[in-house]
Amino acid sequence: MLRATSLFITLGLSHSAWALVPPDYQEPPSDFSAEIEAGLQINTGNTESSSFNGRTKLVYDTDDFRQEGVFKAYFASDSEKTTSEKYDVQLQSSYKIYSGYIFARGDFTEDRFGSYTRISTVSTGYGFDAISDDSTKLSLEVGPGYRYNLPQVSESVPDPEADREIILRTAAKFEQKIHEYTSFNADLTAETGESNSTVTLDMSYKNTLFQDWAFKIGMNVKYTEVVPEGSKQTDTVTTFNLLYTFK
Repeated sequence: MLRATSLFITLGLSHSAWALVPPDYQEPPSDFSAEIEAGLQINTGNTESSSFNGRTKLVYDTDDFRQEGVFKAYFASDSEKTTSEKYDVQLQSSYKIYSGYIFARGDFTEDRFGSYTRISTVSTGYGFDAISDDSTKLSLEVGPGYRYNLPQVSESVPDPEADREIILRTAAKFEQKIHEYTSFNADLTAETGESNSTVTLDMSYKNTLFQDWAFKIGMNVKYTEVVPEGSKQTDTVTTFNLLYTFK
């Protein structure tokens, strides 16, 4: 009798649980999402070197606002010294309106071995979605800004002065979902000033491996019109990373 009563209670509770939580139940979409990726390379034997790069992207997207932050780090060294060390921070806050959005943005770079060791840009402006559907999205932005560039120290200029100027920033952000597990992104940004101009192309190809894990290939190309003597105008960074996404 006791066993029959226990079985009845168990079946009753199970039926109630299924009634409260249907088998096809899914968590409601979250306003918050994040991406964390990293890549590591170590060479030994004839060549002793190592390199690391990491990136974190945080997004809080509501009906009225979108807050986005991207943090990047690059490091490389050989058996004798550090050969590359760079940190990027990108912050943007957007207020959505009927025809698009109004944004305020900050871009900050510390580059130990770059032609400019410290770059800070703040800008504001207007953006809108030129294309927006399930597979393709193209956003365009334009607005004024202010840029601070500190050149690298050299033998000819041991104490360089920072360049400060008003700029016009324009950007195009493209996202293409090739199929369910593969996507391609490309961001093109131009900053035009009276004494210097830059163009940056940031591309990535992402292929989902399983669930929230993906393999990502990225390339960042930046062209600077005016650089200190002895520096190159174009900088390129290529990455091969494992990426994890959660919401």
